Amino acid sequence: MPNTAKKIIPLAGKAQEATRLLRADHKHVNDLFDQFESSRSSTKKQALALEICQELIIHAQIEEEIFYPAVQSALKDKTLVPEAKVEHETLKFLIAQIQNESPDGELYDAKVKVLSEYVKHHVKEEQNEIFPKVKQSKLDLIDLGAQMLARKEELQAKLV
Repeated sequence: MPNTAKKIIPLAGKAQEATRLLRADHKHVNDLFDQFESSRSSTKKQALALEICQELIIHAQIEEEIFYPAVQSALKDKTLVPEAKVEHETLKFLIAQIQNESPDGELYDAKVKVLSEYVKHHVKEEQNEIFPKVKQSKLDLIDLGAQMLARKEELQAKLV
C-alpha cells in the first residue's frame, strides 16, 4: 500500500525550473486522485482526500505568492493569470467542502471527483498555455523554482 505521508516531491537542494516543480506537483496530485478512485476503504479515501487537499492548498499558495506575480509581470498578462486565480478560488471552495465532510457523506466521492476534473482542467490550461509562454520569457526559471521550493518546504514543515 502506498505511503500517504506528507513528502516533498522535488529533490531538496537541487535547483530546478519553476515549471518543472509545478509539473511534479501536478503529477503527484494526479497520482493521489488515481489512488482515491481505486480505493474502496472510506478511511483510506479520507486520508487520500485530505492529502490531496493539503497538496493543492500548498501548490496554490506558492503559485499565488510567487509564480503568478512573476508570470504576470514578465508576460504583461491580463488574461491567463487572472483566470488561473479565479480557478484557484473555486478549487479552494471545493477543498473546504471536502475537508469538512464525512467520507461516508452522500456527496463526498462526487466532490472529490469534481475536484479531480477541475484540477485536470486547470493543469491542462497551465501546462499548455502558461508554461510555453513562460519558457519563452526572460524569467529566471531556476531562481523562481528555488524561491517556490523554499516556500513549499516552509509550508510543508508547518504541517508536521
